[in-house]
Amino acid sequence: MKPKPNQSFWSLWNLSFGFFGVQIAYALQSANISRIFATLGADPHNLSYFWILPPLMGILVQPIIGTLSDRTWTRFGRRIPYLFIGAAVAVAVMCLLPNAGSFGMAVSTAMVFGLISLMFLDTSINMAMQPFKMLVGDMVNEKQKSLAYSIQSFLCNSGSVVGYLFPYLFTAVGIANEAPKGVVPDSVIYSFYIGAAILILCVLYTTCKVKEWNPEEYAEYNEAKPEEEEQKASWIELLKHAPSTFWNVGLVQFFCWAAFMYMWTYTNGTIADTVWHTTDTASKGYQAAGNWVGVLFCWQAVGSVLWAMALPKFKNAKLAYALSLVIGGIGFAMVPFVGDKDLLVVPFMLIGCAWAAMLAMPFTFVTNALEGYGHKGAYLGLFNGTICIPQIIAAVAGGGILSLVGSVQSNMMIVAGVLLVLGAFSVALIKDNK
Repeated sequence: MKPKPNQSFWSLWNLSFGFFGVQIAYALQSANISRIFATLGADPHNLSYFWILPPLMGILVQPIIGTLSDRTWTRFGRRIPYLFIGAAVAVAVMCLLPNAGSFGMAVSTAMVFGLISLMFLDTSINMAMQPFKMLVGDMVNEKQKSLAYSIQSFLCNSGSVVGYLFPYLFTAVGIANEAPKGVVPDSVIYSFYIGAAILILCVLYTTCKVKEWNPEEYAEYNEAKPEEEEQKASWIELLKHAPSTFWNVGLVQFFCWAAFMYMWTYTNGTIADTVWHTTDTASKGYQAAGNWVGVLFCWQAVGSVLWAMALPKFKNAKLAYALSLVIGGIGFAMVPFVGDKDLLVVPFMLIGCAWAAMLAMPFTFVTNALEGYGHKGAYLGLFNGTICIPQIIAAVAGGGILSLVGSVQSNMMIVAGVLLVLGAFSVALIKDNK
């Protein structure tokens, strides 16, 4: 097997550039789904149910796309066809979803239309996202993988910031941020339009610039997977023999991802109530709050980037993990009590500290624990369930928990804070196999 050749910085950049557009689409979805469905007329107690689809599609689509693309060889490559098809479907759906209230349909019909659109959007985003991770694994040598994933991380964060800010920026330049009851404002609709245009341009750029290896070239640079060996163990068998760290980190993941599910679901209603003092989804204040949520999510990303630079300086990884979650929990608990929109930047930067640890540390603990185990790829695929399953459970339980805390959306931020603190206590159970 030949060693994979070194690539120039711009070759590595081209491999991941389309991720910038995909992440804009993902950020628009994350920051605006609750806003869109609340505007259409969804009861706050039902909002979390719309959030079942993103993690459900992730846990279903990404393994399927990974398996299918492993077996696909075309003149256009093995990963890029899935990337292009996923992006094309996402573009079409991004033009439809925010218009769910603009076609004169009854509220219930508009909800169903929006839900079906969201399902296709989640599916297509996941379909477009997975190939980028695989392209790096296929074509980049071990020496350059760190740089390649750093570029991917930069493009990911940059895309998120752009997607989060679009509605706020479009409102600032004069695009309407108000609409009749049940209709999504133009600032959001145009954000999805522009996001769709950027997505397809970025993917076209990667498609044109990246030439995947053909089967013969791929075989020269990559060791063939021992398929017969991999098939000997079912997922159930692998889970039975998983190291304890796999399960202990999974417990921490449960609390963390449930907390962030409630942030994505209830932040819009919380900020509208605590800062703009309104729960009327057709009001100017509610839609202004929706724009500001995007700005706050940007500050969360800034806090995450800054804290990510501090994490490696901790000698005790478990302490760093737990401390990050406690800081994030404090940030969540502060949100309902900060009535100034500018001061809300502080708690959301604290929340970013927890986000940084959630992205960086779980896979580190698990991969350390898997040293000496076979089927690492399968184990890491299964570990992705500790991200998706907690979100699904939290989404199903969201309406009931909201009722228990007085049907006040801002109280769900305190629930999220408590969940992160429980996650911090659970870190003590992890055995760190350095």
